Amino acid sequence: MDFLRPASWEEALAAKAEHPTAVPIAGGTDVMVEINFDHRRPEYLLDLNRVGDLYEWEVGADSVRLGASVPYTRIMENLRGELPGLSLASHTVASPQIRNRGGVGGNLGTASPAGDAHPALLAAGAEVEAESVRGTRLIPIDEFYTGVKRNALAPDELIRAVHIKKADGPQQYSKVGTRNAMVIAVCAFGLALHPATRTVRTGIGSAAPTPVRAKAAEEFLNAALDEGGFWENGKIITPSVAKQFADLCSAACNPIDDVRGTASYRRHAVGIMARRTLTWTWESYRGTDGRSIEKGSVA
Repeated sequence: MDFLRPASWEEALAAKAEHPTAVPIAGGTDVMVEINFDHRRPEYLLDLNRVGDLYEWEVGADSVRLGASVPYTRIMENLRGELPGLSLASHTVASPQIRNRGGVGGNLGTASPAGDAHPALLAAGAEVEAESVRGTRLIPIDEFYTGVKRNALAPDELIRAVHIKKADGPQQYSKVGTRNAMVIAVCAFGLALHPATRTVRTGIGSAAPTPVRAKAAEEFLNAALDEGGFWENGKIITPSVAKQFADLCSAACNPIDDVRGTASYRRHAVGIMARRTLTWTWESYRGTDGRSIEKGSVA
C-alpha cells in the first residue's frame, strides 16, 4: 500500500487524477477501521491532513460552506445556531476523540447508510462540492447516494466542502443505538422545518440501503399544514396528522435484519422518532409558551 501525502489541494487533485483508485483519508475514523479489520486493502492511500482548506468553514447570508474535514466538535461548538440538526447529529458521533477527528466529508465519502450526518444533511437540503482537475460541481444531497456505500463521485473527484442551508426554522435529530455512545445507529431520523418555503424535509439513516427521505410523508405533512393554516395560526398538530406522518415515514424504510436490530423494529422505531421529532420541532416553532405566532415569524 502506497501513501500519498499532498501538501495542498491542487496537489491532492493531481494525485487523485493520477491514481483514481486512491482512497482519501483525513480523520481516518472510517477508513482505518476497514483497513484494520482487513475489509479493505487499497493500493493507494491519499492523506489529506495537510490540506488546510478542508478544515475551514464560511457562514454566508443563506448557507454555510463547511469544509470536508471540519471536525464534528467544531460543528457543535461553532455552528449550533446555523446548523442545529447537524450539530445534534454530531453529538451522537462515537466518542470525544472521534468527534475531534472525524468530519462530514468522511461520512459522505464512505456513504454508509448508518452514517450519523446523513439524515441531517438530507433534512437540511445540502449540496456536496466535488472537485477534480476537470473542474468543480455541486451535487444535490438527494442525488449523492447511489447504493450501499456508493456515491455519485467520479473516480478522479474529491469532496472539498458541503453547502448547507442555514436553518430558518427548528430542526431535530434522533438516533436509536444499543448504548449511549460508541455505537453504530440501529436507525436515525432527521427533521427540519422550513417556514420560508412552508415545507418540511426528513432524513432517515440505517433503515434502507442508502440514506433516504420520506418523501410521501413530507408531501402529506406539507399539504396538511397548508390546508389547516398551521403555519399562520400556530395550532397544535393533531394526533391523527402526526400518526399518519409517522406511518408514512415507517413505510419509506426498506431495512434489513442484522445483529443490531430487526427490520420490523427499525420501521417501528423510525415511526416513533418521526412522531416525536415532529412534536418537538413544531412546539419550538409555535413558541415555548404555546402562543400563536405571526405569519412569517419563528419563535
